[in-house]
Amino acid sequence: MKTKLVSLLLSLVAVVGLPGAETKKIDKAALPKPTLKIDASPVGQGPGPALTSYADVLEGIRPAVVSVYSSKIVRQQVPPLLRQLYGPNVEGGEQRLDGLGSGVLITTDGYILTNNHVVADADELKVKLNDDRELIAKVIGTDPKTDIAVIKIDADKLPAAILADSDKLRIGDIVFAIGNPLGVGQTVTMGIISATSRRVGILDEVAGYEDFIQTDAPINRGNSGGALVDAKGRLVGINSAIISNNQGSIGIGFAIPVNLARNILNSLIESGTVSRGYLGVTTEALTPDLAESFGLPKETKGVVINNLSSAKDPAAKAGLKREDIITGIDGKPVTSRDDLRLMIAEKPPGTKIAVDFLRDGKPQRIEVTLDRLPDDTGTEGEWLPGVVVSPLTADLRKELRLDDNVDGVVIKEISQQSPYAEIFPTGALIEQINRIPVTDLITAKNALRTGRNMALVNFHGVYRYVVFIVR
Repeated sequence: MKTKLVSLLLSLVAVVGLPGAETKKIDKAALPKPTLKIDASPVGQGPGPALTSYADVLEGIRPAVVSVYSSKIVRQQVPPLLRQLYGPNVEGGEQRLDGLGSGVLITTDGYILTNNHVVADADELKVKLNDDRELIAKVIGTDPKTDIAVIKIDADKLPAAILADSDKLRIGDIVFAIGNPLGVGQTVTMGIISATSRRVGILDEVAGYEDFIQTDAPINRGNSGGALVDAKGRLVGINSAIISNNQGSIGIGFAIPVNLARNILNSLIESGTVSRGYLGVTTEALTPDLAESFGLPKETKGVVINNLSSAKDPAAKAGLKREDIITGIDGKPVTSRDDLRLMIAEKPPGTKIAVDFLRDGKPQRIEVTLDRLPDDTGTEGEWLPGVVVSPLTADLRKELRLDDNVDGVVIKEISQQSPYAEIFPTGALIEQINRIPVTDLITAKNALRTGRNMALVNFHGVYRYVVFIVR
């Protein structure tokens, strides 16, 4: 009632006018007519019947989407009081954890694309096919930085998905999410492409590479690793995550573009690891103020090279310099640091790329042969269950305030479920294991032995020997 009353009063004011106000007459004939954009054509072109079903479109790919069941045994943490009473080597009980996800068959001989978080740390993987067969799967390789994993089952003549070109997706394209949400069985949901090239920080903890497809096709727990399919029944993405405040779908889901997943797939199958390209520059965004400082129009897009890592690195060898403004890679525009980082990382070492850049305001192009990204040399990774170590880089040495004569591996991450969570602190430097100097993941693993081990640990400048058990 109140809303109606307000509307009525406003109407009266408009008709009667405020006291003392002058009413101006408008010459309507003098007003310009608005220019309207009108498309009078029907939504469906041609005389064909209305589309009432996508069943035929989805019939080919549905058998290629599988359920992935994982299980792992974790050791429960022992409370500090019990450690004090029974000693540091007392062990907690074991607990079995089961997980559920989905996957997509991409070859007829059993290679499956899924998410890294679906298979991470699993002791056993089972795949259930669309025909209800259950087969043991093995992990071929994982890439936490893109949340992609490749697993394989021993079978042949399997249905395989047809892969589309995800670079050609447009906002508004119809898509379908196929997977096993909440374990109810294979389910198909429908929506559209809501956005492309989304970066939402889901993989920030692992310095990941995000280029997500956003969709409102309902995605729930269990859909992870499943298929995002276009209206022709082709695979365009691997469903990976949702944003939700209730752990259910609210229409904001994310999928890894199949083009990115395909590059990771090839590398994992070939070597079990991912080799990424390396340019050897540090950059910053070209803001309007910076553009003006360089004598460029404020709307110029690109990234400014503010440092080159080494004279031996690809960018410097090719002739790139500080203050060069990179505007494109292989003809694709670069508008942010994330753009450049992703474009370079997607390409394998040894790839020749065309770099478009501005120097003194003049556009130029140069060919650069990429090297291998130092972080992907296989020297960083899981040393003990749940304990990730990294070589001591110059940046880490500076951050930890370590002298140049100190060497070792830095504990970068420890899982709360790790049996070593209360033994080693994050950020500690391990210099020796069983009196053997260590410098990377390989030497740290080789120094381990079954049973009792001893590590020399440097934590904030304080040294101590740590005894731990390896089984």
